[in-house]
Amino acid sequence: MRIEVDAEKCTGCGICKEECPKGAKIWDVDKKAMATNLRYCHLCTICASKCPEGAILIIRDDPNEPGKQDTEKDI
Repeated sequence: MRIEVDAEKCTGCGICKEECPKGAKIWDVDKKAMATNLRYCHLCTICASKCPEGAILIIRDDPNEPGKQDTEKDI
């Protein structure tokens, strides 16, 4: 599973972080949104449904992804 944010559409409004049940643990919003620490993600898709720009895409069961997406700081 991974979350892609279209940088051209994202305005950095932070609604994804505000609406997400685990917002502070998953979302980093500084000019643009970036999903990190996806091990906390509930796969609820609230972030994608609440994004006013339609910039968030949730991809489940991608055969090219070994597991939940983590950043270097998680490892």
